[in-house]
This record gives sequence, C-alpha cells and structure tokens, in this order.
Amino acid sequence: MLSEKLLDLAFTRAVKHGTLEMTTARGRRSTFGDGAEPQVSIRFTDAAAQMALCLHPELKLGELFVDGRLVIEKGNILDLLQLLLQDTHGELDELPLHRLRRIRARMMRRAENNAIRSKRNVAHHYDLDGRLYSLFLDSDRQYSCAYFDHPDASLEEAQMAKKRHIAAKLMVDPGHSVLDIGSGWGGMGLYLAQVAGAGSVKGITLSEEQLEASRKRSATACLQDRVHFKLQDYRDTKGIFDRVVSVGMFEHVGVSSYDAYFQACRRLLKPDGVMLLHTIGRTGTPYPTNPWITKYIFPGGHLPVLSELMPAVERSGLVVTDIEVLRLHYAYTLKAWRERFMAHREEVLRLYDERFCRMWECYLAMSESAFRWQDAVVFQLQLARRNDVVPLTRDYISEREAVLKEAEENMELKRSA
Repeated sequence: MLSEKLLDLAFTRAVKHGTLEMTTARGRRSTFGDGAEPQVSIRFTDAAAQMALCLHPELKLGELFVDGRLVIEKGNILDLLQLLLQDTHGELDELPLHRLRRIRARMMRRAENNAIRSKRNVAHHYDLDGRLYSLFLDSDRQYSCAYFDHPDASLEEAQMAKKRHIAAKLMVDPGHSVLDIGSGWGGMGLYLAQVAGAGSVKGITLSEEQLEASRKRSATACLQDRVHFKLQDYRDTKGIFDRVVSVGMFEHVGVSSYDAYFQACRRLLKPDGVMLLHTIGRTGTPYPTNPWITKYIFPGGHLPVLSELMPAVERSGLVVTDIEVLRLHYAYTLKAWRERFMAHREEVLRLYDERFCRMWECYLAMSESAFRWQDAVVFQLQLARRNDVVPLTRDYISEREAVLKEAEENMELKRSA
C-alpha cells in the first residue's frame, strides 16, 4: 500500500534514536530506530488514517490520536513526539510530501483578529470550567511560562519568580499606575499592587470567566480601591499609565493586528513609562502556527518570530530597551502542567469526557515538545517611549528582584502570624 511505503520512509528518516514499532491497519509490523529508549508502539485502525497522516502530519497526528484511529499501545503521546522531533526538530523537508506543507503555508490567509473575533477566540479556551485549570496550574493560576531561577524550583516557586522577574523589569515603584493587558485570573495585577506597591492596577481581559474570578480575588484581598478588572479590548482602553504589562496575551493578537496593538500600547504609556511584553515566540523563520493547535486549542493564535513583531514595534514609535529569550523554561512549565493534568485525569473526565481528556493530553504534550525539541521560546521585550528611562546596565533587575523577594517573605510572615 502506498501509505505504508510513505510511512516507512518517513519514520526511517525521522526516528534515529529510540524505538518505534508500527502496526498498520492490515496487521503489518515495522520497527524503526536503534532499539533504545523511549520505546513506542503505535497501531492504525484503518488505512485512511495512514494516508491522512502522510498528507497532513501536523494536523492529522493530533486528530487521529484524539479520535482513537492512531492508538499508542506502548508509551504515550509525548514519547511518540520525542521520537519524531528530537532528531528532525520538526523540519520536514527531508520527509515525503513536504511540498504539500509549503503549499499550505503559502495559501494560508491570516484573518484579522478584530474585537468580536478576539473575544470569541478567547472564550473558546479561557471560558472553560474554572475547575479544570485549578487541577493543573499553580495556586495563583499563572497560565504562562514560569521562570526557573534555580534547577530545583517547584512550579509554585517558578511562577512566583516569573512575577518577580517581570515586576523588576517594569521598575514598578509605589504609587505607579499599571495597565495589565490580558490580565488572566488576576495574579500579576494583584502581585504588582500587593508586593511591588503599585498605586493602581487596571487589568483588562476578554474572558468572562477570568473576569469574575479576578474581581473576587481583588475583593477577598480588600484591594478593590486599587486593583480593578474590566472586560475590555486593548483597542478600546482609555487613559495613560506609568507601566504597561502584557503576559501570555500577545500570542492571540494575530499578525495583521500587530500595528494596532503596539500603537495602542504607545498611546496608553506615559512618555517616561516602561512596558514589559511576555510572549511565546519562535526562533526560526516565519511560519503558521501548528494547525491542530489553532483549530482545536487556540483559534486565531500565532507564534511570532522577532522579524514579524519588531517592524510593528518600530512603526509604533516605541523603543526596545531590553530583550530576553527564555528557552527551556516553558518546557519545564508544561512538563509540570502535563504531569498534574494526568494525575487528575479522572477528575477532568468527570468535568468533560474522554475525548476532551485526550485532546488536552495531546495539547500539553505537543506544546512541551515544541519548546523541548523545536524552536518555540518565550520573548520578554522591554519597551519605552524614550531611551533614557531604563538604567544603562541590567544590574537593576537583580537588585529589584532582591527587594521584591524580601517583600514577598514579609507578606508571608504576616499571613502566618
């Protein structure tokens, strides 16, 4: 069969280290690799599934796994992704039918994420049952890359270090006004008020579920007079702020809206203000984000390379004052999320169904593999309207982190007293 020949060729070229055993729909078995770990066995339930994977591997691998047409009989989906990606790094140019991939890339149109579409895209992922996220995120519900400032950091410690690192780069001082674009469940905004001493924080989100949770947290902390959350698009936001922060939101903006985004940020930032943008990105050449992820997990999402977003920054009039690339930090974060999710899989099953569980297992594994074996990274861009508002050296970051860590410890002492 043609599909069997194509799969044999693809797996022979892709799997160099580790072992992959494939059983086709008609019972034919083939083994690829060097016999070492990880060892994975897969089985196709029908011949059409085999050809589908050959024609569109990036989309169909996830679909076939979720539908139960690609059965992993030994190992798990992350093990399979490791075998396929650790040596190829996702580069398919040497694999059969790679030209179809290039044609799809040229034909793909990047639809504008206007306000209506943006809200619908956000609701697809973030307005799920809040209990789902409590099963695998840290206690502050930080749903973005953590910062592992030491090798043995727990997820809780690494997420606290992320907030500390961002606050230090923002140079938030007591009394500052802060705008948090894409405020999530409110953790970043509350940290900037409680620990960094911001005078006022406005968090904006398009998720109604997150908005409700954030407002409750602000009220519980008795911070309603200083920390406000609103259901609002960044394009509709008014005012001017000392500091602007955006964590894990830019991935949803869309290339065609980059100019609107950065122009809005410049308009909202004071002349002597500082902005910190924390976003997933890629280190390779521009290319559409994984089609399975954009179809089932993050509709309208795109992971930019610097050459895509920097022209929009420059056109806006903002000045780049610092760029940091966090490489494996998100791989470690996703590993923790995936392990927690799988440990609570039965509870997720009670919230949703088996298909949902398989889809999210696949999503977390695909995401981890992208940061571990492909070119996904996290960019932290520090931006300003002037080039003289940030210190000349980066020493201030560690100095401010030390002050913030002491403030965190003092807060914890007061809670436990």
